[in-house]
Amino acid sequence: MLTLAVPSKGRLMERTAQWLAARGLRLRRTGTARDYAVALDGIEGVEARLMSAGEIAGALAAGEVNLGVTGRDLIREGAVRAEEVAALGFGHADLVIAVPDFWSDCRTLHDLDAVAAQFREGHGRRLRIATKYHRLTRAALREAGVADYVLVDSQGATEGTVAGGGAEAIADITSTGETLRANHLRVLEDGMVLRSEACLWRSQVDGGDEGPFRDLAARAAG
Repeated sequence: MLTLAVPSKGRLMERTAQWLAARGLRLRRTGTARDYAVALDGIEGVEARLMSAGEIAGALAAGEVNLGVTGRDLIREGAVRAEEVAALGFGHADLVIAVPDFWSDCRTLHDLDAVAAQFREGHGRRLRIATKYHRLTRAALREAGVADYVLVDSQGATEGTVAGGGAEAIADITSTGETLRANHLRVLEDGMVLRSEACLWRSQVDGGDEGPFRDLAARAAG
């Protein structure tokens, strides 16, 4: 038996159900909208479970579910031991590093390094970058040689932290860039950290039965 976790609400749940249906699998509720009970018809040996996207990443990491649909950003940020079975073609979002639009001379990560050094010299503290993605952002900045910064955790809308005085720059997920532009932020030319989308993942802690997995994997590839 395999346990497949799918997003529990919103557009991600709808698109996942459509993706499954296109492969001859029907996700249907077996209880009320509040109890999250579902079944997956059209395949033997696979039971479905509704969870939030963040919970799915954690459940895959712990081996509590064998398969799950969640974003590449959550898997990579959590360093989850999971195999990407298939990219589903929806839920696209990019993790990017963005700076205030009026920083006209800051176009690249190399420029950001220079700005950070000048900021520390002028203000006596490190430039703050707000993000929920500490691991991925730190790795990207380290690879680019950016120093003299500090990551600050964003608990709310990351795009608003610069205008609110909580940070000087941000690293955040964006789909269209409209929210960034509305907050007078601009993505650095080489500020792409990760291209993310919804994917089907298999836990490397407990991948479950091979028979049902091969069936599901074949449908995903078809």
